[in-house]
Amino acid sequence: MTTRREFLSHSLAGIGALSLASQSLSAVSSPSKPPMRFIFMHKGNGLLPDSLMLPTFEREQLDAEKRKSAFVADLDDHELPEWMSPLAGHKQNMTILQGLSGKMCTTGHHTWCSCLGAYKANERLSTIRWATVDFELADLCPSPFHHIELACFPSGGGNSRGNINGIEKGFSARGPQQPNYAFGSPKIAMQELFKSVSADQDAQTRYQLERQVLQFLSNDESSLARQLSGIEQRKVGNYANALNDIRQQNARVEAMGEVIRRHVPQLDVKYLSENLTTVDRQDGLVEVLLSTLISGMTNVVAFTADELGTPYTGLPGIEGENVNLHDVGHGKSFGGVEALDIRGKVRHQHMTLIDRMVSRLKSVPEGQGNMFDNTVLFYLPNNGETHHSKGTEWPFVVLAGNNARLDIARRYIRLPGYNQSGHKTLGNWYTTILNAYGNPINHYGALDVALTIDQKGPIEQFLG
Repeated sequence: MTTRREFLSHSLAGIGALSLASQSLSAVSSPSKPPMRFIFMHKGNGLLPDSLMLPTFEREQLDAEKRKSAFVADLDDHELPEWMSPLAGHKQNMTILQGLSGKMCTTGHHTWCSCLGAYKANERLSTIRWATVDFELADLCPSPFHHIELACFPSGGGNSRGNINGIEKGFSARGPQQPNYAFGSPKIAMQELFKSVSADQDAQTRYQLERQVLQFLSNDESSLARQLSGIEQRKVGNYANALNDIRQQNARVEAMGEVIRRHVPQLDVKYLSENLTTVDRQDGLVEVLLSTLISGMTNVVAFTADELGTPYTGLPGIEGENVNLHDVGHGKSFGGVEALDIRGKVRHQHMTLIDRMVSRLKSVPEGQGNMFDNTVLFYLPNNGETHHSKGTEWPFVVLAGNNARLDIARRYIRLPGYNQSGHKTLGNWYTTILNAYGNPINHYGALDVALTIDQKGPIEQFLG
């Protein structure tokens, strides 16, 4: 028999996938000013710092890279690495950021929530210490869905999240001991996110039934909470509040039904299959991502492009191979292609996705410009610098629109290396981002106990 608690737990994951955190208004968005939007796209298997070096660096810059010494280069004066070629037309919006560290995170193969939260975490709820930075930004830029997470989940073995086509725990967290849930396929994302405007009669019937169930459960749990006391009252009260949050979310979505209906993704039938190649899965999820942003359903999206256990299929140049990223991390070749070259192909595939996102948003008019003017995209590894990472480096590629509040555009920025004077961490970087967009927090994230330098606060030179 399914208990009330089990039923509610499954309902919270399945009905709308995400229960909303409390939302606060800020000066970042207003009726007369477009909201800022944020995309966090992360990858597995590390991001090799050497792979981001510009091929046209001069000797002095190469020497500084070798010493991990700070310098800045103008992207207009250099060519991008070959794998970044899809972004060549966006150099004016681009930043390559090197030298951050993240040893306060769980490193090695995976970081789970810690890559966006700057603390040590694994998949145990007790290790989630606070909301990840993307959820903090979602609080500053409120929207009907608050935050949406999409993921190409791993499959099989110890890296499995369960059903790779379903709804599973993601890399973001809504708050202490509150994991977020991600949509694992374009099909399930479409069914859940756009069900309120679905033309399918069965889908509409299910949606209306869910609304009635939510209302009943919410009222029932609220009544029960009033009869309890202490910790049991708080537990049941949390369930009731979460159910009310989802009901309010549904009401907001229904109110903007016509806008959402105009932006429902028109996906090719292959993207709705449960037997997708990894590349097709990524393509389909990006279309969903763009629709949720353009329609205004959300202003913050987290997208797991791949994890270490993601079976990589459909990769251009080796389409017939099922590439095991873990084996690639240990130097194994596939289809006659060497491991380092496979890494380059994976990154190139990611850049084609980013180019599509940036180009599409640039094509949508907004205010005096376009939607990308009010968007920042962060591309990062979910586990640091390499396969068995130690967290001494955490490279980022940033694409930011003209209204971004970070003074970093058109530059290759190498910050001082680990424990050098002026060295910065993920915590400093996330503090900078939050400060720029309205959260005056003194320092976001845990501290690295091995560092002997001052590591609190934002990166002041990035704030302009």
